[in-house]
Amino acid sequence: MADFNSLFYLFLLFSFSIFTSGSEAEAKDAPYVGINIGTDVSKLLSPEELITFLQSQKISHIRLYDSNADILKALSHTKIRVIISVPNNQLIAIGSSNTTAATWIQRNVVAFYPQTLITSISVGDEVFTTNPSSAPILLPAIESLYNSLVASNLHNDIKVSTPHAASIILDTFPPSQAFFNQTLTPFLLPLLQFLSRTKAPLMMNFYPYYVFMQNKGVVPLDNSLFRPLTPSKEMVDPNTLLHYSNVLDAMIDAAYFSMKNLNVSDVVVLVTESGWPSNGDSKEPYATIDNADTYNSNLIKHVFDRSGTPLHPELTSSVYIYELFNEDLRENPVSEANWGLFYGNSTPVYLLHVSGTGTFLGNDTTNQTYCVVMDDVDSKTLQAALDWACGPGRANCSEIQPGENCYQPNDVKHHASYAFDSYYQKQDRASGSCDFKGVAMITTTDPSQGSCIFPGSKMLGTNKTSAVGTATNTTTASGGVGHLLRRRRTPTVQWYDLVMLLVLLAWI
Repeated sequence: MADFNSLFYLFLLFSFSIFTSGSEAEAKDAPYVGINIGTDVSKLLSPEELITFLQSQKISHIRLYDSNADILKALSHTKIRVIISVPNNQLIAIGSSNTTAATWIQRNVVAFYPQTLITSISVGDEVFTTNPSSAPILLPAIESLYNSLVASNLHNDIKVSTPHAASIILDTFPPSQAFFNQTLTPFLLPLLQFLSRTKAPLMMNFYPYYVFMQNKGVVPLDNSLFRPLTPSKEMVDPNTLLHYSNVLDAMIDAAYFSMKNLNVSDVVVLVTESGWPSNGDSKEPYATIDNADTYNSNLIKHVFDRSGTPLHPELTSSVYIYELFNEDLRENPVSEANWGLFYGNSTPVYLLHVSGTGTFLGNDTTNQTYCVVMDDVDSKTLQAALDWACGPGRANCSEIQPGENCYQPNDVKHHASYAFDSYYQKQDRASGSCDFKGVAMITTTDPSQGSCIFPGSKMLGTNKTSAVGTATNTTTASGGVGHLLRRRRTPTVQWYDLVMLLVLLAWI
């Protein structure tokens, strides 16, 4: 009989290896939120300052639009994972020369990996729509880079793909009727077959903002912003009877249906860009801080909910938010310079409301929402809604009476917003309690002004201490987005692991 202490120690080591390997596998496969980093910024942080900032914000996945050597060097020995990119103007050289591709891999990947955690190479950007003359050379460029990775034995660690514009998919709703632009099939089909063979993702840039702007009156704003919807307001695919509560899920499923039409069913969708601008010109009235905050906050929570899409509830796509900084050097329209979460000096454009997702971006602990009047509602309809809220709805309207703190400004929109928020908070912010026949909307921006404190802010003052405590207590040690498993699952243990465990126990 073997020494008991030695066997017991062996048993502990074996058990630990089983469960930690399961946890590591789950963390690797868990959906995450990454950030795109554009550099058209007048006062961009130095690479070292940038990495320090990313770490302070607990951002662990980023995408670069090039392969900036200084940034890749600064990322060395951090836990930040990075997608590097081949710009469109380099496609012809790489696609027409294996030697050029091999040199590119040596200079931009081998020189930094594995100290710098390069996860993927995005080859070109929206080539089929922005640079169609390069379409024939795209796959050869991808294959040349992949073959160079094979030569360096890195092809299992680093994936190669290319980001596409949403416009390559036609008839996106209902998703079951979506299909790729057939003129692109000669290029897309072999590309998808390559992605399937190499287990690389289909990279898609999906912007519900543009879907909404191009289909106002058809696509509701609430659906575009991930706002809670009553079942009657969900979009329904008549062919599958699947219910869609937000535009992004419909776009992702449209990609899956489009691939299925080409007999490709084993390629996952990675959303390489998605976001909402915080400012725009007169033609972009919905490019506001409130809408940008709402979209990105809800997007982050949606990914971490790990609820997938109606077609694939078991599969949640990871998403890269566009983008980290406002790129103030970009030209018109105004929105082009206002997609960032932060200004170039690293101060936030707005505070995301992402409590419950650990310390990601580290700038919210409240997840507070308010109910206010929508824009462009006629006063007669608004007055009727206000009368209902203060009457049958039993909202507390005492603060909007003459002489009280919220009486000024004395207009129906302001008074209705206060009354709506009172009713909404009394209903514990339940789904459907901020509607009032379509004249109200949910916002994460506190509407309080001066001495007029809205009901939601009064509740926040009461609950702030406990809210902060809750947010702190749910933060894991690793902290970073993409590694935060909010609901821990039992690690996967294979059948042969159990057999070995039983053998050890019997031996003991």
